[in-house]
Amino acid sequence: MKARIAVAWAGVASLVAGGLVVAGPVSAASDTLREALSAAWPGMAKEATVVDWEGNVLQEGSNGYTCMPTPPSLSGTAPLCLDAAWMAWAKAWQDKQPFTADRLGIAYMLQGDAGASNVDPYAAQRTDDNQWIVEGPHLMIIAPAALLGAFPTDPDNGGPYVMWKGTDYQHLMVPVGTRPAAGGDE
Repeated sequence: MKARIAVAWAGVASLVAGGLVVAGPVSAASDTLREALSAAWPGMAKEATVVDWEGNVLQEGSNGYTCMPTPPSLSGTAPLCLDAAWMAWAKAWQDKQPFTADRLGIAYMLQGDAGASNVDPYAAQRTDDNQWIVEGPHLMIIAPAALLGAFPTDPDNGGPYVMWKGTDYQHLMVPVGTRPAAGGDE
């Protein structure tokens, strides 16, 4: 996912940097809204802000989360909902700037993703040595590095694992559903 999500995070960062535009009612917006909100559990999603990839606000929210549909550059489904800490992380990642987590941040990707390197934050595709993983429904947690030290990096351990360990962008992947079988993780 992170390969293709590179473009997605670019969109997140541009939304953060460029501000958001309030959208008027549009029929296609309801499909976009529905897809974006599918990234999170219903109770959280109903109070989240939703934006499209042009920065249009499709739903005003009050809980501190921003949800986005699958980036147009991706095939498959990969909507996401980010809290403020993750929005700051996304901007730092996109700009290749340092990031230090000083608090917990939670992101929801309950539709899963299209694949990413488990070791290289900027890998654009699967290689023989980048531990490419396609994850099913999951949460992502950023935290101060000391809190992540006890977790493994092996995505096949049967539970949470640290992605991008040792980088400014390390985070805990928490699978909450079945990982896709076809063409998935290697």
